[in-house]
Amino acid sequence: MLSRVGETLYWMSRYIERAENVARLINVNNMLMMDLPKGVSTGWEPLVDIIGARESYLETHTDFSEAKALRYLLVGKDNFSSILNSIISARESARTIRDVIPRDVWEEINTLYYYVKDHQNEGLTKRGRFAYLKAIIDAAHQIFGALDATINHDLGYTFIRLGLMIERADMTSRILDIRSETLIVSEEAKPFENIQWISLLRSLSAYQMYRQEMGVRVQRSDVIQFVMHSDVFPRSILYCLDQMKSLISPLPNSAEIITSIDKAINELKAEDVRALQKGLLHNYIDEIQLKLAGIHNDVAELYFLKLAETE
Repeated sequence: MLSRVGETLYWMSRYIERAENVARLINVNNMLMMDLPKGVSTGWEPLVDIIGARESYLETHTDFSEAKALRYLLVGKDNFSSILNSIISARESARTIRDVIPRDVWEEINTLYYYVKDHQNEGLTKRGRFAYLKAIIDAAHQIFGALDATINHDLGYTFIRLGLMIERADMTSRILDIRSETLIVSEEAKPFENIQWISLLRSLSAYQMYRQEMGVRVQRSDVIQFVMHSDVFPRSILYCLDQMKSLISPLPNSAEIITSIDKAINELKAEDVRALQKGLLHNYIDEIQLKLAGIHNDVAELYFLKLAETE
């Protein structure tokens, strides 16, 4: 397989996963704002922080009002991680490798692109927002399901899964970091603390699985433990790292990357994440994000850049 094809599959997967994640975040934040009393909600600012776009956002916006933040997150042309830009990038990636992916998958991505573009005004209204975002989430699930069921599970599929897992682990760490940092802990909000942690779980589609595995009421320490340490929930950081290791292990010259992943896994397992308070949790998640960026850079250097030079 050409390194260019592997890299394109990798990024196609990341872009689709990113769009699905942002769509879910917006939907859950919308529900949280309805559950919390007026004046208690954190608003839309944390979502801009989660995608790491605060500086870029403030270059063209003066506040984080719902209308401005929502447009930026959904269809912002100056937001590389907006849903529309992510789907545009995924479609362009898929277009250049149409002979590699199943035709049905290309048609699903193309259909999703036109839906997101042509119905964006519905997403910006309160009445049409939920259905618009749910359609995006469902389409992303259908695309990944079709890929799993219809594409050869060869090297190309490995890069699809690898991109998915790195993007997913990164987003999980961002959601946990920002949501725990912006948790409202005033006396007025104290009765609603449980709702805020439930919202964090729902941002990861994790609420039902949390209740099944943990068997306890929703509370801070258990949520952090589940989201970071679960070895069976597919969006936990540990699960994603384990999957990365399994995917990379058969690849040639992967020993150094495997060593890095093993180190990240062992350090994560050894850490008592339940005991990490606000500032320490933020610092620890920063370290995890640096490790994930390092894994991405190593993969790109070894399998996309170096191989490209020899082709």
